[in-house]
Amino acid sequence: MWADLLPIGREAATGGYRRYAWTGADADCRSWFQAQAESRGLAYEVDRNGNQWAWLGDPAAGDAVVTGSHLDSVPDGGAFDGPLGVVSSFAALDELRSRRAQPTRPLAIVNFGDEEGARFGLACVGSRLAAGQLTVEAAHRLRDADGISLPQAMERAGYDPEAIGPDPERLARIGAFVELHVEQGRALDLSGDPVGIASAIWPHGRWRFDFHGEANHAGTTRLEDRRDPMLTYANTVLAARKKARLAGALATFGKVSVEPNGVNAIPSLVRGWLDSRAADQETLDAVVTEIERAAVERGERDGVDVTVTRESFTPVVEFGHALRDRLSGLLGDVPVLPTGAGHDAGILSGCVPTAMLFVRNPTGVSHSPAETAAEDDCLAGVTALADVLEGLACR
Repeated sequence: MWADLLPIGREAATGGYRRYAWTGADADCRSWFQAQAESRGLAYEVDRNGNQWAWLGDPAAGDAVVTGSHLDSVPDGGAFDGPLGVVSSFAALDELRSRRAQPTRPLAIVNFGDEEGARFGLACVGSRLAAGQLTVEAAHRLRDADGISLPQAMERAGYDPEAIGPDPERLARIGAFVELHVEQGRALDLSGDPVGIASAIWPHGRWRFDFHGEANHAGTTRLEDRRDPMLTYANTVLAARKKARLAGALATFGKVSVEPNGVNAIPSLVRGWLDSRAADQETLDAVVTEIERAAVERGERDGVDVTVTRESFTPVVEFGHALRDRLSGLLGDVPVLPTGAGHDAGILSGCVPTAMLFVRNPTGVSHSPAETAAEDDCLAGVTALADVLEGLACR
């Protein structure tokens, strides 16, 4: 399975992946998922929001145990973030069958669409729509860098954008959702454990900073006459790093656009996107407020107007202790650790009992072609997931 999936959407120049929602690479990943489901005799379906499902047993029976993750990527992302969870889910089902385990609850594997938000700027679109955390109106307003709307992209890919929306009936079928994911950090590497259990997801969000200045000629405009938004933006990036470091939080400006974007032109507009995360809501709010204050104060010195728009936000997710403790009982003495990365499991946690398993990442690198996991650890993850599924669904 891994070998078949590996080449899809891979960029030869970088070695990274560009599996963006509703593109050709995404379609190839979806075809792969469907083929894996059908080759195992699973009932395959696509829900109203484009999420793919593969069912063992009757979905209508309810109280299903669901596992899975996503197949899309960030720009030039790694091979493991998302796909490891989907591949491991099919492998865990194979392992259950080799054990001759007899499920007493329906089992399902899911591939949630557009988890990374690389194309439209909002993470976890598929699961947010299903959980009612993203309205249809807001989803229809999403645009990619080329101005293509989400409905247009879905329609071009052969899906009905008018069908999207909350899916409470489907979520009501789920008794537990367990997502396996490569760890995006080095906690397991430092502890020497191949597998861990998630305790919580830090609150996190994305904010757009617009720095409005005045376009002018780079070769004829005196420095003291300029209203250069790039200066304000640069100072804000440095301020974000400082404010986050002092608070023990995280803040990253990872995306920027410039107008008119000419080498010999002072920009009229610089737009930067801030990703910030912290262990608690109070700290996160304080860090973002301090970054915004630093931007506005510097803007006043530079003659630049600053506006800040929160584009997405996910509050802290404390995974349900009952399910988390059940996983600990099934897997024995494995670490329980928090994460700063968002996941579909976090989105669904408000609707269904959810839990997560992490597989060791020896470098801690993620969202990069350098992201990796050893084969033995991946297999340990499959065994752990199979143990969990057997314990939950094969009573």
